[in-house]
Amino acid sequence: MFIVDSYSLAVIFCVITMLCWGSWGNTQKLAGKTWRYELFYWDYVIGILVFSLLLGFTLGSTGDAGRGFVEDLKQISMENYASAFAGGVIFNLSNILLSASVSMAGLTVAFPLGVGIALVLGVFVNYFGEPKGDAVILFSGVALVVLAIIFNAIAAGKMNKKGSSTNKKGILIAIIAGVLMSFFYRFVAAAMDLNNFESPTPAMATPYSAFFIFAIGIFISNFIINTIVMKKPFVGTPVSYKEYFQGKFSTHMVGVLGGAIWGLGTALSYIAAGKAGAAISYALGQGAPMIAALWGIFIWKEFKGSSRTVNILLACMFVLFISGLGAIIISGAN
Repeated sequence: MFIVDSYSLAVIFCVITMLCWGSWGNTQKLAGKTWRYELFYWDYVIGILVFSLLLGFTLGSTGDAGRGFVEDLKQISMENYASAFAGGVIFNLSNILLSASVSMAGLTVAFPLGVGIALVLGVFVNYFGEPKGDAVILFSGVALVVLAIIFNAIAAGKMNKKGSSTNKKGILIAIIAGVLMSFFYRFVAAAMDLNNFESPTPAMATPYSAFFIFAIGIFISNFIINTIVMKKPFVGTPVSYKEYFQGKFSTHMVGVLGGAIWGLGTALSYIAAGKAGAAISYALGQGAPMIAALWGIFIWKEFKGSSRTVNILLACMFVLFISGLGAIIISGAN
């Protein structure tokens, strides 16, 4: 299988993760013009699963290092299968809540709040599960990201002075999603031998097989989680599976593309975790709110007509995010 053999390459992979995690939401926005997010989410989940298989039979089955994709799946213990699968279930619940919050509060508000909370809590969970990197510099970087989240929240509050009930509900759901999302990565990382991808410990998973099992967890749990949300939506009237199958092929493909984009970012994060460590790899990827906010501001015009104060707050948010991510990268350089 293909592995990362340098910290620099691991950082590049994590930056790509950040771009992917911060950009897949655009496909939801595109599909959302004619398509409810509950229906979009099925295509998104299918995209993740298909991409995990494609990756497993390509990069996961080439080279001399580690174990091949199929060979690895045969020898993983039930405990590690369960751990990676549970990570998929937890992620799915958190992400469908995040998708709901995006539909209510907007990309620029929901992503920085939900994913920002996931970043802060997730770094703690992953660092103490697998310590790697300078803790002082790492958590200093996280603190800067926390400040960026606060600046974004203030800016969003000023743009929504009337505080509609939908927006408030979206913010609350984003917070819940962020807390749940902070735990999924650790479950998947626990199934892998992060210290030795070249010759992984027997019964443990490689990044490729762990990602596939994780994707199965997302797909299977979606039959329960998303079905409930379809029948009891956060906003609007219930939607049916009949409506899903009546959707246009092009609309379905937008959702599948969104899943593939997110899947690419996630897979690269797991692959990079061997050199960068789970905490740093996760933290860099979760710089996604900055990317999502850029999309929301410059493409979707979610802050159109904002005051000078709001623009200053947004500028400060970006500076703090960049500084925080820089500190996170430096924390693992030595």
